[in-house]
Amino acid sequence: MKENKAVILWLLSGCLLILLMVIIGGVTRLTHSGLSMVNWNLFMGVIPPLNEFQWQETFELYKQSPEFKKINFNYTLSDFKSIFFWEYLHRLIGRFLGLVFIIPFIYFLIKKRLSKKLILQSIVLFCLGALQGAIGWWMVKSGLVDKPDVSHYRLAVHLLTAFLTCAFTFWVALPLIFPEKRKGNTTLYKRAFLLFVLVVIQIIYGAFVAGLNAGIGFNSWPKMNGEWVPQAVYSLEPLWKNFIEAPYGIQFTHRTLALIIVSFVMFMWYKGRKLEVKNKQKTSLSILLSLVVLQSILGVFTLILVVPISLAVLHQVGSFFLLMSVVYSLFVFKKS
Repeated sequence: MKENKAVILWLLSGCLLILLMVIIGGVTRLTHSGLSMVNWNLFMGVIPPLNEFQWQETFELYKQSPEFKKINFNYTLSDFKSIFFWEYLHRLIGRFLGLVFIIPFIYFLIKKRLSKKLILQSIVLFCLGALQGAIGWWMVKSGLVDKPDVSHYRLAVHLLTAFLTCAFTFWVALPLIFPEKRKGNTTLYKRAFLLFVLVVIQIIYGAFVAGLNAGIGFNSWPKMNGEWVPQAVYSLEPLWKNFIEAPYGIQFTHRTLALIIVSFVMFMWYKGRKLEVKNKQKTSLSILLSLVVLQSILGVFTLILVVPISLAVLHQVGSFFLLMSVVYSLFVFKKS
């Protein structure tokens, strides 16, 4: 680990910056700030408006957007500055993340600190990062045409790409942090992989909930306003549309998946405690159980309190750490 310490710090700093991006992105979404910057300049966009003339010029561009015309038509320049801040900060951290990746990568290449496998993995990470930036703008563009809101499908792609980029970064770092051989456990590895799939689907549905404001309404638990399956869940025709386009069908799916994931993690933990597993494996199961319970509690309170920003952001951060804990479990259960 000592000889790879700098590389490990580089990779983990990338994970932390992606987490920060997720937090700022969540705040940007919840404060309805994501459509405040109506153009994209990779280099010139680093510099914000610096004087009153530039601010007014930027505000005039925003006034041409559907969001201003249909929703924020009474906004003053001061109101605009408050929403511009979050979107600008989100994009600025994205650019900084790119520099944090590319500069150390070039240094490690020159110093020959990266194996062939690490070079290949780093190139994949670079491509994922570049793709994420492109997806971000593709998402924003969907809200600048007619409807003053981004596509919930594009939002889901944007969020999921960020999560998977961090998951892969963490996966690359783990063998450097724990270089010793692992015996693994095939049964637990298969279960952890299934859990990974379930959590990824749940993250997608979490993005759907955010994109369609599906957390507003039916703010009770465990029933939805006194019913287990209210008619609003299946009101659209054909039926399948309710689960990818209708807010309450999506909320119902998100709730149901949460129960499935909690039950499955409890099953994994119960069965795992009976198996002869190494300490790291037992620890990973305990971490999984703790995080999934915490994440569920955050989800319930976010719902019943009608999506306060602080709880909604914490809930999103909880999903981030839950996915990382699943990645860690996959690592310790995988034979090396």
